[in-house]
Amino acid sequence: MTQILFGQSYYLRFDPKLFRAMQPYPPLGTMYAASYIRDKGYDVALFDAMLAESEEEWAKSLDEHKPQYAIIFEDNFNYLSKMCLLRMREAAFTMIQMAKERRCIVILCGADVTDHYEKYLEQGADYCLLGEGEETLAELLNQISTKNEANLESILGLAYKSSNSQIIKNLKRPDIKNLDALPFPAWDLVDVEKYKKIWKEKHGYFSMNMVTTRGCPYHCNWCAKPIWGQRYNSRSPENVAAEMKWLKENFAPDRIWFADDILGLKPNWVEKFADLLHENDAVIPFKCLKRADLINEKTANALAKAGCKTVWLGAESGSQKILDAMDKGGTVEDIYQAAELLQKNKIEVGFFLQFGYPSETWDDVQLTLKMVRECMPDDIGISVSYPLPGTKFYERVKLELGEKQNWIDSEDLAMLYQGPYPTEFYRILHGRVHYEFRLRRLLKKFSLRSFVLIPFYVFGWIRSELRLRKFNSMKSLTMNQSHG
Repeated sequence: MTQILFGQSYYLRFDPKLFRAMQPYPPLGTMYAASYIRDKGYDVALFDAMLAESEEEWAKSLDEHKPQYAIIFEDNFNYLSKMCLLRMREAAFTMIQMAKERRCIVILCGADVTDHYEKYLEQGADYCLLGEGEETLAELLNQISTKNEANLESILGLAYKSSNSQIIKNLKRPDIKNLDALPFPAWDLVDVEKYKKIWKEKHGYFSMNMVTTRGCPYHCNWCAKPIWGQRYNSRSPENVAAEMKWLKENFAPDRIWFADDILGLKPNWVEKFADLLHENDAVIPFKCLKRADLINEKTANALAKAGCKTVWLGAESGSQKILDAMDKGGTVEDIYQAAELLQKNKIEVGFFLQFGYPSETWDDVQLTLKMVRECMPDDIGISVSYPLPGTKFYERVKLELGEKQNWIDSEDLAMLYQGPYPTEFYRILHGRVHYEFRLRRLLKKFSLRSFVLIPFYVFGWIRSELRLRKFNSMKSLTMNQSHG
């Protein structure tokens, strides 16, 4: 009998947009928790929902392993877990019920759990881990496995129901600062070959995921930080290089995806990392996220030396007014300069764009389109502003929120508050930006295939542009009438 079965509730199958993209990564945060708890002497197994068809596979895993503890520990490095998608919350509720039917002690951890632990306790969870999770889980298991439940109130970072069904929330636990002391993720519990087969068949290469940090110290006021708050802890470049060498020797990935909010924030971290990778024959091409204002000539050169192929920038907007309203802490000029420096070093650039922030006007939207047009990134990702608990942005718009306060899946794009325009406008804008972007990319790399696709993108661009202008005209007319 397995003592502990770890799982998570993000099912790629339940997210149509990303299921079509089919770029799956195993749940790194869950794997870290499993390896940490295994080092404490527990027998652990892992249910990987990422590639599962439904919650029924969780039930089968429960029946196979017959665990005493069922731990749904979300991958806190997956931004989709932080978004708290409704379909995945429903999956977690179902998984709780399945585990309780089998008389497991059920423990939950994750961003949505930290924000809404009451919901999960009401669904039958025995304990909710608030924040980071690993140390709280180890202390909890130590107490309840020895039947010493009288001291539950002493466990930092824990929420649970008392004997009279009152919900108790203990004080927050400090984060783990020495990340180098953590064991590497439990890759042996994952069906790596299954992932490799999917990647090779769909994309022609195999990509694995890593993280070098936990948290982000910046103050973007729409960014939810229920796990680490404003704190930021980093692994040493030596520790990360050692893991890359281990992955290269054991699994031979073609690429690495660093899921950090920011890779290499500490001074000279990237430079040292690049040197270590070459010294240890551990270079693997990778993509990562960076802030535009952290890209300079030295950093761009070091990223290229380390093997970086793609950097995603949280550009968000081409309007300085909107960046300032977001407390972004950077400038539009930073974005232009970062894109130029990265491309100069033969590193592809991706832009994350965000529309619909309060006070954004038609002219602000046009400035963002201008920025994309002039910087010519290699890829773009588009979203609309998304209010999550604990953010300044959420507090600003919470009175405008209706019954629906989360997206169902990542393709939802619903405006959850009274934005500058209605949801339909932003769904059309999403298509319009992509039509122009794809068209310009095709024209830049003209081929016979692009000749066939050009009319499709031109028609889509024109049609969506006309629809957007109609929305804007109607808005202007309504505003004029109200002022009249």
